[in-house]
Amino acid sequence: MSKYTAKLGAMKFPLSKPTWPSSIPRPNPKRRVGVDYETDWARSYPARLFRAAYTDFIASPLTSVIAPATVVGAQNLERLDGPLIFAANHNSHADTTVLIAAIPVKFRHRLVVAAASDYFFDSTIKATTMALTLGAIPIERAKVSRRSAQAAIDLASDGWNVVIYPEGGRSADGWMGEFKSGAAFVAQRSGATVIPVFMEGTGRVLPKRPLEEGQTPGGSGSESRGFNRLRRHPVSILFGRPMHCLEGEDVRVFSSRIEEAVIELGRESATDYYQARRSQDRSVTHGPDASPWRRSWARPPAISVSERSPRDRWPFLRAPK
Repeated sequence: MSKYTAKLGAMKFPLSKPTWPSSIPRPNPKRRVGVDYETDWARSYPARLFRAAYTDFIASPLTSVIAPATVVGAQNLERLDGPLIFAANHNSHADTTVLIAAIPVKFRHRLVVAAASDYFFDSTIKATTMALTLGAIPIERAKVSRRSAQAAIDLASDGWNVVIYPEGGRSADGWMGEFKSGAAFVAQRSGATVIPVFMEGTGRVLPKRPLEEGQTPGGSGSESRGFNRLRRHPVSILFGRPMHCLEGEDVRVFSSRIEEAVIELGRESATDYYQARRSQDRSVTHGPDASPWRRSWARPPAISVSERSPRDRWPFLRAPK
């Protein structure tokens, strides 16, 4: 039989595979990375079981050591069933692990994270790791992409909880940026409940590395692909009240309401519950309207875990450990 197979292999086209002309360069095979990376396998039962074990027994305990957290407003999630969209500010690559550790188990184990396709899905190894350990899905942030938005809508409609960073990327200077309407759009189309989230202190745990000359930019071009070293620093996670898109409400108006809710939580983190709701000062979260060095100088100083001041237990209780 092998003799006849060898003869067939020696025959020329069309009885055998055609040869590639030597004068024409071969095109590089298309890698299914970036926004084209398929993540359906990461939501299969074996992958979810692995991710739950990794999150509950490895990632969360390590996170509690490196970034000991004070969780405020966890009772806002107690009577909800989901799906939920966690719309949070974004200062660090540590944000996702810190937030996942603070989210209750009943939502955490059915959670996906909208991650930048050009940063976290630029290689097969990185994309596979992010999808498996974080449940990440690729989202196009450099331009409007109905395909990536529809993926988040479909998952939310199917009962999955979604983490979205409406700023579109990490803050360049530690202060909040303007929100894009992605979270509001997904919530409007899927009917999911939005939970505004403010995180404070994560930028001290894993600071954003500035883009240096000669380095390849990541994401929108304003960040380096390199990482700074981890630093131990206390963090705060504040969960706001559930929000819904009103009937006939424009997506941009709903997005503005979400942003204002996150800003209010930021003021609460810096002051207290009552002052945050009496004040309309955006400089607490967005910084002074000044030059970059002045904005950097105005950032709250780093503190040690022992210096962290305890928060009042009323009206918001800390999440049970």
